[in-house]
Amino acid sequence: MAEPEIEYFYAAHSIYAYLGSAKIQDIARASGRRLVHKPFDFQSVVTTSGAGSTRERSTAHRAYYFGREIERWAEWREVPLMDGWPEHHFANMDMASGALIAAIDGDLDIDALSHCFLQAHWRDDADLSNPNTLTQLISSVGLDPEPLLNAALSPDIQAIFKRNTDEAIQRSVFGSPTYFVDSDMFYGQDRLEFVERALEKPFAGTWPRD
Repeated sequence: MAEPEIEYFYAAHSIYAYLGSAKIQDIARASGRRLVHKPFDFQSVVTTSGAGSTRERSTAHRAYYFGREIERWAEWREVPLMDGWPEHHFANMDMASGALIAAIDGDLDIDALSHCFLQAHWRDDADLSNPNTLTQLISSVGLDPEPLLNAALSPDIQAIFKRNTDEAIQRSVFGSPTYFVDSDMFYGQDRLEFVERALEKPFAGTWPRD
């Protein structure tokens, strides 16, 4: 019998993944389910889904959803944040995503590494596209950075990254983070209380819709 899981689709630099990172890990531990990390390419997912780039949304939308909402959720979840937006937020995240996938592939502590990347980006303004920064972050959680960074951009690891992205699109994921409890989808860290409830008692109805 397969081990019970919570599937976790997210981008390596996602603010809302960061806000929910510690909480989803606590939920997984408490439920006895394995948290299955599936880092994906954020831009490909949101543009294919029709959600559109965050940079193309109205000033008012960005100020609310990527400003005030972040402030409130950070306070509610007691998550430390830097002032402002990370300088290198829109840099290429293939290496960071690949390092996460290489850690998964090596059966290493992906929970710790994923949280470390997210926290460093949003608390400390870490540039997740910089290999020297990634080396320091990987070392900080007790892992050897060399094999992970050597593998990060390899064809095999990047193929998994693409499969995660394609799977996210195929399963109607349209943002980060998105969680699946069995076949039911929960978009956004603000649905984590629903995730907890679903682990105890599934919600009525089905997903996807027929």
